Amino acid sequence: MTNGENVREAFLIQEHYCAAMDAPIYARICAVLARGLTPDSAVGARVLGWTGEPTRDAVPLRLIGGLHALVIAGQDDELATVFAGKVREAATIVGVLERVLARHEAALMPWLDGPPQTNEPGRSAALMTGLLEVARTCGPRIEILEIGSSAGLNLLIDRYRFDLGGTVVGPVDSPVRLKPDWSGAAPAPVEIEIVATRGCDVATMAATDPAVEARLAAYVWAETPERLARLRAAIGMLRERGVALDRADAADWLEARLAEPQAAGVTRVLMHSVVWQYLPEPVAERIRVAMAAAGAWATAERPLGWVAMEPDRSLAQQVVRVRSWPGDGAWQVLATAHAHAAWVKYGVPEAGAGIALPAGAKITV
Repeated sequence: MTNGENVREAFLIQEHYCAAMDAPIYARICAVLARGLTPDSAVGARVLGWTGEPTRDAVPLRLIGGLHALVIAGQDDELATVFAGKVREAATIVGVLERVLARHEAALMPWLDGPPQTNEPGRSAALMTGLLEVARTCGPRIEILEIGSSAGLNLLIDRYRFDLGGTVVGPVDSPVRLKPDWSGAAPAPVEIEIVATRGCDVATMAATDPAVEARLAAYVWAETPERLARLRAAIGMLRERGVALDRADAADWLEARLAEPQAAGVTRVLMHSVVWQYLPEPVAERIRVAMAAAGAWATAERPLGWVAMEPDRSLAQQVVRVRSWPGDGAWQVLATAHAHAAWVKYGVPEAGAGIALPAGAKITV
């Protein structure tokens, strides 16, 4: 395929994903851009000329994040009608988008420079599902090491309140309460105590900065105002008390953390969500090697765990997996989830054909 064809395919893959994630407006925008985007504007030319793998690079979400930022800031009333779902005809939408790309070139170009940072607190519900399994296997006391933490909102996981199919975890007075639509059996209750959370990101964001808060808000899909309210509540929690968040390469940081002394009776857990696709393969491989090496030294007194929520884009679902040491460290699939954990299906997913993905868009943790 040519670069432009790869990009158009990426928009169609994102359309499939958004439709499955109950985001019809974004699905419609992706479908229109897949078929109607032209290189007539500088923004369109840059997108269609993308040289990387556009699905792994989340090019559609980079562009749509920039467009949504214009809407939230009240800078384009014509575009706002599209994001409100008031315009449905493809020809009309593509005309609006082409005009918007031309008149807001300076504002939109920077949104293409880096991956979207959808620091979604709701994902903590899926991650907590994995942490409960680690606690069941290894013991209740857990130290979390998160990579790809963005602004650190999921490092607040010890301060959120969860209702996971009737299994309740977390402080009763938390301002952020997460109750995803639940399918399947609830995880059996188990004692869990998160003794510490630490995280890193190559491009940390200070969510308490109003400009950063606005950027994070732009990545919240327009169809989900409840997510925006939750985001702002989580940022309010950060203003009250911050988290330990470092700007660092994921492999460098994790290797250093794994080399630190580990307290007896505490399970050290690597945690991440929707980050693996953004890691260069050499970085990803170093993390795999570091975890395998640390796992080989793990003991019943000082266990090691790994909790991941990463996408299977062919099925338009997130897959929640866990592994732990001592033992063989085999991956266990616990559940599938909505991209922002609006729903969780507990149990091994049913086999499905899904859609075909280009090889470079497939994600293997």
